Amino acid sequence: MSNFDIVPPAAIAAGDATDAYFDRTVETLEHAGKNPTVVAEVTASQFPSDDWYLFAGLKDAVQLFEGRDVTVDAIPEGRLFDGGPVMRITGPYLEFCRLETSLLGFLSHATGMATAALEARTAAPDSVVLSFGSRHVHPSLGAMLERCALLAGLDGISNVAAGDVIGAEAGGTMPHALVISFGRGNQEAAWQAFDEAVDDDVPRVALCDTYDDEIEEALRAAAAVPDLESVRIDTTGSRRGDFEHILRELRWKLDRRGHEDVGIFASGGIDPAAMRELRDIVEGFGVGSYISNADPLDFALDIAEVDGDLAAKRGKLDGKKEVYRTPTGEHEIRPADEDGDGKALFERVVEDGEIVASFDTEVAAERARTDAASVGFSATAESDGPGGNRR
Repeated sequence: MSNFDIVPPAAIAAGDATDAYFDRTVETLEHAGKNPTVVAEVTASQFPSDDWYLFAGLKDAVQLFEGRDVTVDAIPEGRLFDGGPVMRITGPYLEFCRLETSLLGFLSHATGMATAALEARTAAPDSVVLSFGSRHVHPSLGAMLERCALLAGLDGISNVAAGDVIGAEAGGTMPHALVISFGRGNQEAAWQAFDEAVDDDVPRVALCDTYDDEIEEALRAAAAVPDLESVRIDTTGSRRGDFEHILRELRWKLDRRGHEDVGIFASGGIDPAAMRELRDIVEGFGVGSYISNADPLDFALDIAEVDGDLAAKRGKLDGKKEVYRTPTGEHEIRPADEDGDGKALFERVVEDGEIVASFDTEVAAERARTDAASVGFSATAESDGPGGNRR
């Protein structure tokens, strides 16, 4: 039995992964004999801001409400939003009071990562983009990270156990440690052993910057391994210099030596700015810390109605709301009893404690692609990081 510092799933589902003041709230309301029926909403900002985020984490979040006397509506995963509620919970407050901490955690962290992944995806729409970020997060979050990457439309993941959890096959080729294990000067032996050892369906990609100049190693790999598909360049930042020039030179020299079919794959500190600069030179990217280290979005849960009466704290909008995607791609927020312009985005996900929504990552990824085009989400815009996109 492990002694990892991980809150077990049973404690999360029970509501025990909560902030202590919610326990005090339950004690106080039960002592007073109060359990109002409320409408509570999860929001990041009250009004549209033109800072677009990709909604994620809903699949985990709805499981908190299974078997509880609440009804939940939410915008679907893969939908982009720039303000207003993303979820609405209706029911007796004590049914979900202690769930708030976990609920916001599920949505906040995943939405931040998914938004960063979508920025990477849109920065190089015609390139292969793989998720390499597992090593930067707590191992218990690996499946969440990889699912966010796929939801944003990335082409593959690296974490084996995460793939088992989310039903996706992990991929990968070789680390520097493999090359180093064969010793300096024996890079060919490492590349050839890999080619002989791994299954035929594993891409033949040689890592080519372990000991010597990237271009020298890449040309040696192309000569040493028949049917080499790509060379991966992962040069550390302290030795990188002008990375674009290096890769352009590599492309030229591969082509001049008859290796036009050998692609170039770039990894190591890759972000959307680098992807925009390199996407016409390389065939693919491994993106790690830009996604895994994305800041969680600061969601909050606020009561908007109590026993049918308008209620909200200062700075928040009272009353039940609906959100719409307008025909021109705007995100519109209106009182729920007023008609909006365009498509209403809320969908029922939990009905009286029964999960009624289905979750398909490929469907969500297609929704993200369509929505990104609709709202003008573009990594070519000036950005301060994940979510800083401007229409």
